[in-house]
Amino acid sequence: MSTASKPTIVFCHGIWADGSCFSKVIPALQADGHEVIAVQYGLDSFEEDVATVKRTLNRVGSPVILVGHSYGGATITAAGVDERVIGLVYVAAVAPDVSETVQDQLDKYPSDIFSRVEVADGRAWMLPNGTEFFAGDLSAEEQKLVWATHYAPVFDLFHQQKLSADRIAWKSKPSWYVLATKDHTVHPDLQRWVSKRMGATVTEVASSHVPMLSQPAVVIDVIRKAVAAVQNG
Repeated sequence: MSTASKPTIVFCHGIWADGSCFSKVIPALQADGHEVIAVQYGLDSFEEDVATVKRTLNRVGSPVILVGHSYGGATITAAGVDERVIGLVYVAAVAPDVSETVQDQLDKYPSDIFSRVEVADGRAWMLPNGTEFFAGDLSAEEQKLVWATHYAPVFDLFHQQKLSADRIAWKSKPSWYVLATKDHTVHPDLQRWVSKRMGATVTEVASSHVPMLSQPAVVIDVIRKAVAAVQNG
């Protein structure tokens, strides 16, 4: 199969992260012959983050599989309605429906991480000991790196979604879901609820909130399965 016939893989990060959080999965997909890019949005507003995804789509080939981690599940839900997108992969992610904010979802299934967050200068910062609930299955050294490179979202980012019916990509595009069963950031029960609602193909992994860092082989495998499904479909 030629490289030209392979879908492009576009990654969308969550809060307290940037595109480098996918550094353990990108090389394998590049080796498979995919064009791969990680969106770098600023977590300043939901609509601007979605617009950044669209601008990134303009810079790569299509068709595209969008991969969203955590809050990135909201950005791929909105940006994924683009006709160039043929599949969605959610990784321990939220996935709003019509007029449903990310905060609405988190309120249904509260998690431990938000006891380790401090709002300052209009942003929601993770405290150093928050990595226990964010990336607790990484080594102490890796957790320190996660905290040192974390980026805080604007404090009300999770209240800004409220999408219209024509902006819910998982209702019209095939979806896959990596469900992290030991997640203390997006509650596993929330992950089960949203993945069931969207009819996603679910793969469970005994992981913290960051399976792409703690168990990258699982995430790579799910993306490869998504690729195979859309190419054979």
